[in-house]
Amino acid sequence: MTKLSLRLRILLFFALLACGGLVIAAGGLGMGYRQAGGEVSAFVTAFVVTAFGFLALTAGIWLLFDENVAKPLERLAAQMRARAHGGHGAEIDLDYAKYLGDLAPAAAAVTAKLSDSTFDTAALIAQQTAALSVEKDRLEAILTGVPVAVMIVSEAHQLILYDGQSADILEAEAPARLNAPLFDYFAPGAITSALTELDRRDAARQAIAVKTRSGTVLTGHIRLMGEGAGYMLMLEPLDPEAERPLTYDFELLDHEVAASVRETDLKALTYVVFDSETTGLDAERDEIVQLGAVRVVNGRVVPGEVFETLVNPGRPIPPASTKVHGVTDAMVAGAPGPAEAAAAFARFAEGAVLVAHNAPFDLAFLRRAGAGGGLGFDHPVLDTVLLSAAVFGASETHTLDALSERLTVDIPAELRHTALGDAVATAEVLTRLLPILQGRGVATFGAILEEVARHQNIVRDMNG
Repeated sequence: MTKLSLRLRILLFFALLACGGLVIAAGGLGMGYRQAGGEVSAFVTAFVVTAFGFLALTAGIWLLFDENVAKPLERLAAQMRARAHGGHGAEIDLDYAKYLGDLAPAAAAVTAKLSDSTFDTAALIAQQTAALSVEKDRLEAILTGVPVAVMIVSEAHQLILYDGQSADILEAEAPARLNAPLFDYFAPGAITSALTELDRRDAARQAIAVKTRSGTVLTGHIRLMGEGAGYMLMLEPLDPEAERPLTYDFELLDHEVAASVRETDLKALTYVVFDSETTGLDAERDEIVQLGAVRVVNGRVVPGEVFETLVNPGRPIPPASTKVHGVTDAMVAGAPGPAEAAAAFARFAEGAVLVAHNAPFDLAFLRRAGAGGGLGFDHPVLDTVLLSAAVFGASETHTLDALSERLTVDIPAELRHTALGDAVATAEVLTRLLPILQGRGVATFGAILEEVARHQNIVRDMNG
């Protein structure tokens, strides 16, 4: 019973009240009939009139209660969660909760105080860590100036850090992806043998020659980083003079590998958030004209890990569709076809949870485009429409614009209805929704599937 939503519990309460009222009415009229010993039809008529009248009265009171108490309470709770756990969210709507007495103003005061306290604490922490930030920037500058390609890898062989030179090496095999398996890019033999040899000799560093998946041999060194800290690969760069910006997240070293995706902590999952623009709305006949995606790792959007491509649908793009997304026939003339674009996206999204806003729509196009190449896109899937319903309640509006406004996500007008622009906005929405769900005790992917299952009347869940 406690797992049911507040509005459903209130509905069940009024339904029970109605049933109880009918039973009492039936009992009272039955007793009257036995005492009067009269014609039964009069009592039946009285019961029918009483029953319909009582049901109508109960339904009317429930509708008023639902609209003026239950819905505002649900929205108030969601807004407070957004501010408390997400660190974002619009101001509490006092007018919407005007029939709740002083509850809404009190909640607004509490969240405002919490926001002020959080801001003050953040300012204090920022002030105290300013020196550490300077040191961090200096260390990054030193590392980016070292004339080798650097990768730091966890003990589970997941990429924790790579620089620009490493990205060039990785991109020759597959898209460079933080938290991706190293062996998506390199043959494991030389690396595992070197780690075994270092352990046997109780050494920390040795020379190594590694082979990429495509057969290129690269030389350099492998170095252990210490207990639980993985190891570093330092390889001869492709271009010693090239820029070496770093992509990294050392918190990934603390992530435990779960037995299955369902048991994995939400923050430990890697997400690819994507969006598509199409020639129309019919997934059976229309085609993709633009595909965009970003990666979310450890609860944040990874700068630089972006997928974007125009797609040649093999047919003219209707002017009405161009008016929405701005993609013209001339723009896609030299672009890859749907199958080629789907294959490139599959490499970018390998091993990740797919996320989209209204996922059934985008996945239908994507799966149709990939079908010719044997791509089923059977990844785990999250839909931000369902996540929004789980957080804010089914009665709210769940469009991307409404959700972005609710969570204070800014979508520049020029990027709205572009595949990458909408993907970035959806990714920012995701990074705000997940902490709210975690704050409610929804900690794993399996738990989140159970949470959104109650809202499949809004949009179909794509996890089977």
